[in-house]
Amino acid sequence: MDKSRYRPQEKKTAIKNSVGRILLAVLLLLIQFFWVWVLVTKLTEQYPVINIVISVFAVILVIAINENEKIMSLKAPTMILIMMAPVIGVLFFLLSEAMSNTIMMKRRFENNRLLTDSYIVPDKDIISSVPVPTYARDFSYIQDHCRYPVYKDNEVTYHADTTKALESQIEEISKAESFIFMEYHAIEDQKSFEGLKSALFERAAAGVEVRILYDDLGSFVFINHDFIKRMEAHGIKCRAFNPIMPFFNLFINNRDHRKITVIDGKVAFTGGYNIADEYFNITHPYGEWKDAGIMIRGSAVRSLTAMFLEMWNSISLKDVDHSVERFFSYDGSDIKAQGYIAPFADSPLDDEPTGENVYINVINSAVDHVWFITPYLIISDELKRALQIAAKRGVDVRIITPGKPDKKMIYQATRSYYSELIASGVKIYEFTPGFCHAKLCVADDVLAVVGTINLDFRSLYHHFENAVLMYDVPAIADIKKDFEVTMARSEDVTSRYNVRQKGIIRVVQSLLRLVAPLF
Repeated sequence: MDKSRYRPQEKKTAIKNSVGRILLAVLLLLIQFFWVWVLVTKLTEQYPVINIVISVFAVILVIAINENEKIMSLKAPTMILIMMAPVIGVLFFLLSEAMSNTIMMKRRFENNRLLTDSYIVPDKDIISSVPVPTYARDFSYIQDHCRYPVYKDNEVTYHADTTKALESQIEEISKAESFIFMEYHAIEDQKSFEGLKSALFERAAAGVEVRILYDDLGSFVFINHDFIKRMEAHGIKCRAFNPIMPFFNLFINNRDHRKITVIDGKVAFTGGYNIADEYFNITHPYGEWKDAGIMIRGSAVRSLTAMFLEMWNSISLKDVDHSVERFFSYDGSDIKAQGYIAPFADSPLDDEPTGENVYINVINSAVDHVWFITPYLIISDELKRALQIAAKRGVDVRIITPGKPDKKMIYQATRSYYSELIASGVKIYEFTPGFCHAKLCVADDVLAVVGTINLDFRSLYHHFENAVLMYDVPAIADIKKDFEVTMARSEDVTSRYNVRQKGIIRVVQSLLRLVAPLF
């Protein structure tokens, strides 16, 4: 076999072209926005009544936004922008909230969700068997309001080392007989993808249906659209989520941040890591990279299969799977295991902040401790208050953030929350060796969340995300151990940040926190 064809083919010139495409799109978007702003300004100068109409509309719009059920952290920046600069503010709102693209995408997702709903039917007897009422209610929220069932009898394997997770992923893919689905925010066609690519090509050649879905913006520094052609040349279907286009469309702000691999509907992988070299410490742009993930074997894989199909069918009008029954033939009845799990997805289009609500429920349920690992800490008042109240009632609340940032401005915003949380009794650790990208939560040794959801506005409100809530699953002990190991390698900065920053740093941090919900 000629293995040379499996080697990375993405050349530097291709990456430059991809970056150039993004820069050109941004430039054209700015030109279009500026052109509309100039046009409206000129019209208001020539016809003063237009200015009056815009001002009246701006007032009505601010009142309407204030009445919206969204949290104030999201509403306030838009309201301030509209009041300070009515023309720009109204334009921004219309582009972000009322564009036909966003409305169209909402309809597509709703319609495609209906295609899979009948294959992930909840069993209410499972929730009633959860022995602790508080945890049963946590699962009920996901099942009743987010339409993702709770499952029993699923094997969960936790991978604290992403290299081992990738090895396990390749091993399972190599055994695929029917289909392989992969959905990732970022894919880099380099060393980390080489083993996967070899296994995917081999399985596709054997007649296995293989599909890859990646986020166009998340992957733009790694690959360009030639990647799709190369995959298709080997029989792999490939799509880019929400391609960057040089036209007014603030749905561009909503990215696919999910990380999902599904094999034959029997095995699934998810967690914090993308398929790029830095996630496996092949390269070290920010020191040591800390990430994690899980493998699920059993009936709960059905929910992750449904998530993928909903996304796949929603981002393209061609080749929609109107019949998806073949992807749900496995029922997991051969697996017997301890505990309960609920894989769930979060969408910015449904006005339900699922990820944030699950985190708040876990915090509120905690009696002894609740610990988080997150790369960013830019949170709403609601989530901040939940953490503070938990600490004040004696719960051991700890948060691990990076010691080396990947985005310095965002790092300033993250640190701006430290003092308020610390004042309430929350302990803060920074991962000294480098950048922690894992998104983990563990509470009272029996409850855990593993997935893609950061503690920041982008993840909680603007991205498509996925995660798994687990109770009484043996793998939770491994998650707790990973927390302890990571904390031992982190610096306790609680005493250092027990007072707020002063001067220009505090001003910058306040401004960053004000605009963060917009983006």
